[in-house]
Amino acid sequence: MVFWEGYVSDEAMGTVAPVVVYWLYAGFYQLLPPLDEYRLHTRKEEEEKNAVPFVSVVRGVLFQQLVQATVAKLLFLLTSTADASGTTIQPSVPVQLAQFIVAMLVMDTWQYFVHRFMHQNKFLYRHVHSQHHRLVVPYAIGALYNHPLEGLLLDTFGGAISFLVSGMTARTAVIFFCFAVIKTVDDHCGLWLPGNIFHIFFWNNSAYHDIHHQLQGTKYNYSQPFFANWDKLLGTHMPYDLLKRPEGGFEVRLKKD
Repeated sequence: MVFWEGYVSDEAMGTVAPVVVYWLYAGFYQLLPPLDEYRLHTRKEEEEKNAVPFVSVVRGVLFQQLVQATVAKLLFLLTSTADASGTTIQPSVPVQLAQFIVAMLVMDTWQYFVHRFMHQNKFLYRHVHSQHHRLVVPYAIGALYNHPLEGLLLDTFGGAISFLVSGMTARTAVIFFCFAVIKTVDDHCGLWLPGNIFHIFFWNNSAYHDIHHQLQGTKYNYSQPFFANWDKLLGTHMPYDLLKRPEGGFEVRLKKD
């Protein structure tokens, strides 16, 4: 039993909820006070290094979400197993948990290799992936700011493949995609907040991903959004030190051998 049952179909919820959750969670970060003592970069760095206006970032994210919602709607329509009354039999909780973990691993695998290829292929980096790296200093609302082709290949196709391979129902997908959205936004928030659950349970977090956005770290820490396994297995893992800046906040510094 879920709170939307009887009001909205699982398929409709799976299409709309990730978009709503993105703006709620990213908006929460956007509305926070400056929190200079927890920032990974100073506000001056954000203003000087980022090469794209905030309005353009918002427009880019909205366009990607339009594409994602369209693909999700088609995907749910084609894979629905609902009976004549519109009811889908849900698997047991252990099965759903297993599907959730499988989807996480599949999404990580897809995004690691596509992401890495976009860095290694000079044409794709120059004309596609570099758009995301125009935000040298990441912030929450810019988490899904990508070139439309990258948004389709990396995020939209990655989500669809995770859904299909795991075999989850639309109802489980609502929870999975909302969780993935929250994790992605948090990884780009640019803050190191005390007690942040993602910093406690995931090595791949805002500091880890900040390394990748730094000029000297673009060939490392490709893994996203959950685990750092592929980076560690394939030699692209870059450890770091999280240092307190004298003027307040933190600096994520590469720890090269």
